Amino acid sequence: MAASKLGNYFEDFTEGEIIEHSLSKTIFESDNNLFSLLTMNHHPVHTNIDYASKNQHGQVLVVGTLVFSLVVGMTVPDISGKAIANLGYEEVTHLNPVFVNDTIYAKTRVISIKESQSKPDRGVVYVETIAYNQDGKDVLSFRRHVLIKKKA
Repeated sequence: MAASKLGNYFEDFTEGEIIEHSLSKTIFESDNNLFSLLTMNHHPVHTNIDYASKNQHGQVLVVGTLVFSLVVGMTVPDISGKAIANLGYEEVTHLNPVFVNDTIYAKTRVISIKESQSKPDRGVVYVETIAYNQDGKDVLSFRRHVLIKKKA
């Protein structure tokens, strides 16, 4: 059996390619509650069914930063598994609400690749990730620059 590989090297990326990530996650009530507690986000729209039912969406909303964190994690096997560093995130946009029991999927487009000018063993990959739910509705987007090792 071959060992599993985590991530891709700089040379494995191609500008314009779309990567459909194989990982997905159904967000359970327990996920949302634990994340709310860990991050001290006690807003009742995330933790109180009665309160949430009387507000805009009529049900508990999943904390947006939980969705962001899950989606970043879902991309690791394909995007940043061989990364030296995530250099920065930008344009994080919550496109639609996420509710308890939604299943989240993601795909990433490679916007550009650029070799390092100062260190020949690495390069920067610039990507945009879109997360969507079980109905195909986009729920989150973000861009990031990732510093990735080259093959030896």
